[in-house]
Amino acid sequence: MNDLDTRYEAVRSRDARFDGEFFFAVSTTGIYCRPSCPAVTPKRQNVKFYPTAAAAQSQGFRACRRCRPDAVPGSAEWNVRADVVGRAMRMIGDGVVDREGVGGLAVRLGYSARQVQRQLTAEVGAGPVALARAQRAHTARVLLQTTDLPVTEIAFAAGFASVRQFNDTIRAVYALTPTALRAAAPKRGGGRATPAAGIPLRLAYRGPYQTVAAFDLLADEALPGVEDMRGERGTRTYRRTLRLPHASGIVAVEERDPRRRGDAGQGGWLEARLHLTDLRDLTTAVQRLRGLFDLDADPYAVDDRLGAHARLAPLVRARPGLRSPGAADPEEFAIRAAVGPEAAARIVAEHGTPLASPCGALTHVFPEPAALADRLPLAAALAEGVVRLDAGVDRDDAERRLLAVDGVDATAAAVIRMRALGDPDVALPGERVDDAWRPWRSYAVRHLRAQARTEPSGPSVTG
Repeated sequence: MNDLDTRYEAVRSRDARFDGEFFFAVSTTGIYCRPSCPAVTPKRQNVKFYPTAAAAQSQGFRACRRCRPDAVPGSAEWNVRADVVGRAMRMIGDGVVDREGVGGLAVRLGYSARQVQRQLTAEVGAGPVALARAQRAHTARVLLQTTDLPVTEIAFAAGFASVRQFNDTIRAVYALTPTALRAAAPKRGGGRATPAAGIPLRLAYRGPYQTVAAFDLLADEALPGVEDMRGERGTRTYRRTLRLPHASGIVAVEERDPRRRGDAGQGGWLEARLHLTDLRDLTTAVQRLRGLFDLDADPYAVDDRLGAHARLAPLVRARPGLRSPGAADPEEFAIRAAVGPEAAARIVAEHGTPLASPCGALTHVFPEPAALADRLPLAAALAEGVVRLDAGVDRDDAERRLLAVDGVDATAAAVIRMRALGDPDVALPGERVDDAWRPWRSYAVRHLRAQARTEPSGPSVTG
């Protein structure tokens, strides 16, 4: 979609497939929108295109109140790309700039702050500060419109350094004061939540989504004390504890999608409710949930590539939009992949951090690697920084370092790369995976595993 005329055709046809892949702004109104915005189509000469919402905002455009462009899925491009821009975008999404500043982001990437600024501005139209600012504005809007928290608390929870900065940003992005933005919230059943009731979320995705397959995998892997699955297949609720940068949390995600009842596969959302000990963790928690459920994927690109091959074509037709789930906690997943489910359950029972208030079957947060460093070589490597699994790590380097750790074999390293690092192009050892399926081999593996699951003699889903 690099051709501007092609992009304009996507806008004219209100094509939801490209929501989040680019944004358009209208010079005569000063508003930017998602491609599927239902408003009147603007004249071509009045339209400008931007790769990110932050780029549109940095040019003075405010978010459309009708299509809410800040709520679209993220671009799948950043998960595919292994260069500094792709890595930077993943780290900014995880909240690194809010926690460590641009300097911390640059150190993690191995570049100077000036180089990071220059490369991001050239490719996505905005630097790390502007990208983080757009993300903070979205976080603030969610809190304003879904909770009854005081405005001052929301300002700092969203990552703003001051109430004045918060007020100025909300006015610039939404053309409303924080109070007016709260009043303009779309009506939702039950009204706004109190902090004790958790934060209700709608985790958006594009295209078709095989919800049952994703929940089947999570049900198979559920770790007692840390995760559980309630309800009947098709209407389940997945719950888990979260270890986050500032504190812990609990999330519940519903399998049933209110917009996926025989629709045209144009997209929808997963309903979730998030309970946080520290609201500053909201941005990071949401991003990790999006990675866990692979909500920023481009199912059209994946299905188009894989469906063109005879071996996979019938599998793609049977399960359009099949996702490759990631991990809510990369370090936790890596340790679980290395030791296996039984040992992981013992780790939780013996070394997990108990919740102050257990929530049904959820009793513990998986321990930090440092707590296991004297027992597991991988935990020691993670605690010492010899192996890094953060959002922007170089995946090739991470896999090399994993393979050098005692107890991590090639299969475990590949599974960790696929799931903990969200790599969409991993071929597991022993799988008959064709190079022609690049860059979506992780999805091919998931299709093959889903097929095996439906066969009476097939193995259970792992990895």
